[in-house]
Amino acid sequence: MSETLGIVGGGQLGRMLAMAAARLDVKVVVLDPTPDAPAAQLANQHIVAGYDDVDALVDLAARSDVVTYEFENVPAAGLEALESGGKLRPGRRALSVSQDRLVEKEFFTSVGLRPAPYRRADSHDDIVAAASELTASEIAGSRVDGGEVIVKTRRLGYDGKGQLRVSVQDLLGADNTDGTDIHQQLGGVPLVVEQLIPFECEISVIGARAVDGSMALYDPAVNTHRDGLLAQSVGPSGVDQAVINAATTATRSLLEGLEYVGVIGVEFFVLADGSLLVNEFAPRVHNSGHWTEAACLCSQFEQHVRAVTGRPLGDPQRHSNADMRNLLGDPAEATAEMTAQGDWMVHLYGKTEARPGRKMGHATRLTGPAAL
Repeated sequence: MSETLGIVGGGQLGRMLAMAAARLDVKVVVLDPTPDAPAAQLANQHIVAGYDDVDALVDLAARSDVVTYEFENVPAAGLEALESGGKLRPGRRALSVSQDRLVEKEFFTSVGLRPAPYRRADSHDDIVAAASELTASEIAGSRVDGGEVIVKTRRLGYDGKGQLRVSVQDLLGADNTDGTDIHQQLGGVPLVVEQLIPFECEISVIGARAVDGSMALYDPAVNTHRDGLLAQSVGPSGVDQAVINAATTATRSLLEGLEYVGVIGVEFFVLADGSLLVNEFAPRVHNSGHWTEAACLCSQFEQHVRAVTGRPLGDPQRHSNADMRNLLGDPAEATAEMTAQGDWMVHLYGKTEARPGRKMGHATRLTGPAAL
């Protein structure tokens, strides 16, 4: 008898999980408030309900052998409803840590990892004090005095949302009565101020941990962002083996520390001296791992389904080098061009409305065989 996987969230990640699940004869039930959600188009069942609808979440758990999620911001009441049945993978701890940037950074430190220097901020004055302190220090031999900081909301930020890049000079000249109060611009919510890091590149590691504690990690990819959105991920990353070893060791530490089951995406800054800072993690399949769909025998999506349903993990080895591009906004022109070229694997998400900056799909081109 086929198992059933419940997925909270019906976006493109849920859609690709549903595709991978079907190959393993795993049925899928999606909970999403949008009737034509991308994942719902391919799911066996669709519960049309909000993520804070506890009764609907209980229903999802009842219909499923195991429940997972495609985004981090599941409300606390929903988490309780899902975890009470012991079916939630990854578990509540990973979600709770990832939902709060301050808690996340404190957790990194607790497992021996180094995040970018940061300070908590709960007012405009806190932001000014934190920015003045953070920009008067050095990291990796680079002095950042008089530079800029990133001010981020502690919760509900993704794809460049919920954050502002500001200079100390602007902060010191700000008049809180004329609308330039940064705290109020970001909604008056608890914040974190981060030092703006002079990094050489950003890499990400996609890792997985099974129910029995075994792990599988994919090669790091190097990422390029535009306007706060991931634009491109390329593998291999081109960084030194020592950097790769450090990033994979750090990812293993996170998986162990969280007692994690499933796929995780971890982003790192590579500094000029070859050291690493951990930026953030996502307790789910990750955009920077979409290249695994074309370049690996077992994609990150199949790996996640394997992990959460208690199956053995697949081989994460990359058989080809890969170049993955996000298709943002209206993808028609880019899709037509890539299709005509014939060497791009184009994957569109079934979204009905294209908006500037909205992820409508991705495309991956294999650029040669992986080195043995």
